[in-house]
Amino acid sequence: MADNFKYKTPEGATTAEFKDRGSKFLAYAYPVGSAEDVKVKLQLLKKEHPKAVHHCYAYRIGTDGLQYRTNDDGEPSGSAGKPILGQIDSAGITNVLVVVVRYFGGTLLGVPGLINAYKTATQDALQQAVLIEKWIEQRVEIQFDYPVMGEVMYLLRQCEATVYKQDLQLFCVVHAGIPKPHADTYIAKLSEIRGVEVKQSDAGSTT
Repeated sequence: MADNFKYKTPEGATTAEFKDRGSKFLAYAYPVGSAEDVKVKLQLLKKEHPKAVHHCYAYRIGTDGLQYRTNDDGEPSGSAGKPILGQIDSAGITNVLVVVVRYFGGTLLGVPGLINAYKTATQDALQQAVLIEKWIEQRVEIQFDYPVMGEVMYLLRQCEATVYKQDLQLFCVVHAGIPKPHADTYIAKLSEIRGVEVKQSDAGSTT
């Protein structure tokens, strides 16, 4: 049952290289948590490889299956981004970006050749990744007065919540993620504390 509340994601970045008829394909796999993370990683790679002809990529974020994107970056439609995403999905992982940087070798590979190259480079990079399991979380915003901070933080530690942002002054606001199996129980416990208000958002969110 607990497996339904967990997802797999790479622990860190990995790279791989694939060559075909002079063309070089460098695959970079990264853990990411948002579209903004994706943008930052892409900008860094484009600075690192300014002479590459293509920076093709795909990513998947979250556990609802709705947040993903593929980009062929000038390659024939469907020959790069989709094969990259296909390998991400075959690995059963999320919160991941794979960018494949291509240096053209002078010989056209054709669509089947491109699909094979982007697929293989991605597969090699993902096979090197150390995968970790994380809880799917219920995101909450907790508002409360300073005197009850100890009770609130105790409950968050007890349920192994992730605290993403906190503003602890006279009036306190904490943004946290409570592991899904415990969410209903601990939201109820938090709400029982005098003056505490709990707002839920992004049900099924990942870290």
